[in-house]
Amino acid sequence: MQKVTAKTLSGKAASLLNAGEVKYVLGWKKGEFDYDITPALFESAEELEKDFVWNDFSCANLSKYLIKYTRSLSGKILVFLKPCDTFSFNQLLTEHRIDRQKVYAVGVPCSGMADEKKIRENADGITAISETEEGYLVHTLYSDAPAFISKEEALLEKCLSCKGWAHIALDEQIEGEVFAPSADRFDQVKALENMTPDERYHFWQNELSRCIRCNACRDVCPACTCEKCVFDNPNSGVENKAAANSFEEKMFHIIRAFHVAGRCTDCGECSRVCPQKIPLHLLNRKFINDIDSFYGEYQAGLDEGSRAPLVDYDTGDLEPSQVFDWRDGQNA
Repeated sequence: MQKVTAKTLSGKAASLLNAGEVKYVLGWKKGEFDYDITPALFESAEELEKDFVWNDFSCANLSKYLIKYTRSLSGKILVFLKPCDTFSFNQLLTEHRIDRQKVYAVGVPCSGMADEKKIRENADGITAISETEEGYLVHTLYSDAPAFISKEEALLEKCLSCKGWAHIALDEQIEGEVFAPSADRFDQVKALENMTPDERYHFWQNELSRCIRCNACRDVCPACTCEKCVFDNPNSGVENKAAANSFEEKMFHIIRAFHVAGRCTDCGECSRVCPQKIPLHLLNRKFINDIDSFYGEYQAGLDEGSRAPLVDYDTGDLEPSQVFDWRDGQNA
């Protein structure tokens, strides 16, 4: 099956715009660099033809942008959603954060997204990137010959263990090549669980100590939709500032992980946008794994309207006095 092209998607969007079925298109456009593909709102076929981009760097999950646009715009919005994005979209519908009547959701087949951080680690002074079937030709200031990086080497971590190979909650789906994950997404969680308490502490101390409190993780997260975040409260003592001590640097991320527990769809956006390369998704996956172990398997965003285990009491729920050991799947 062939990989879907930008021309196919922009053509679909243009036809719906010209027919008056949608008024806006939420997609991607090129930023300053070839790997800097950013979300964009288009209002005409001419804008789409000029600026619309769909390639292996169209990583951004567009579902969160619908919160703002379905409230502020009067017309229907076409949004392109990769398989993993549709879980976030469905979860936001469950939480009544998106006006479904204003959205025309089109599913885009995804063959895996590239991690620009991995590419930049292997090439300095990038001037251009060309995609090939096997990977990427990276042109730099320092060499006449482009460097080659295979697709496997450059694949986003979340794509390696993607759980979203099938679309949900769509109005229309475009057929094309689909990526098949190769790893268990809880492998890294189990590796952390196998560490001693001191080893785990030092692992997270090292990772979280790099946080610069840019809030990119919070701002991109589809589960972070509060009108005003507790960390923006001037009376909190931690308003939008770099951590002053080891307690603050840990608690910001731990508190945020607790806030999205049971609602996180594991889209991986937090880790993707982190400029310090902190594996923030592991905190969320730890909670997801524990919820699956304690209450039975549950995927946030899979079914619109479903109640997450943390807000849905059942007489069979684990009691606070019980301890669950995931290693053998038994209550201890």
